[in-house]
Amino acid sequence: MRLSLGILSVFSALAATGHSLSCQTCMSASSTSCLGQLVTCAPDHVCAASYTLTTIYGGPASTIYTLSCAPQSQCDKQGSISISQAKIKQGTSCCFTDNCTPTTPTLPVDNSQQNGLVCRSCISADSTWCYTSDTMQCTGEEKMCILQTTKITGSQSLSTAVRGCATKSICDIGSNSISTPQLSMDVKISCTSGSSGVQQGYIMLLLVPIALMKILY
Repeated sequence: MRLSLGILSVFSALAATGHSLSCQTCMSASSTSCLGQLVTCAPDHVCAASYTLTTIYGGPASTIYTLSCAPQSQCDKQGSISISQAKIKQGTSCCFTDNCTPTTPTLPVDNSQQNGLVCRSCISADSTWCYTSDTMQCTGEEKMCILQTTKITGSQSLSTAVRGCATKSICDIGSNSISTPQLSMDVKISCTSGSSGVQQGYIMLLLVPIALMKILY
């Protein structure tokens, strides 16, 4: 009887961990596809694609596409960040079998209607902190004030920070990071609605324009 209970316990533990998917990890700054090495994901992760479009006002637009492992809670999300100098839009999508390729993520549509929220706005190209008295009017669904810091290590090292307006979906995506053979990247954010406490976490691969130009081009 004890042996049977022991075997059942082992099977229950194995079932709880689930199957670990094998997913590609790669990054591209020129298209919505890439090829990379297979990695074994954590049991609660799936194969995810992230597509980010950064538009610098009065300047060029840049894109970044990644494949990686991600928590299932991050699937099929989209959102945006606005600062006084640029707008960053991101979408994610997922698939659920070994070495699968998610569909191309969709990005949120633009909405220029002011929503009444005012946030500080700044950008730092060489540190994980920025703060000024400059402010901006938030628009559309960007109803959170955000501080985003990006740290990149590997073949290149870089730290950046931005403040501006963001959608709640960006603040809610949760903790994540990505590593490729060339670099590792973590992006930490703090969000507030102006009346509630600060929410802290990590967001999947939102690169500020300076990081894109220095690392990917």
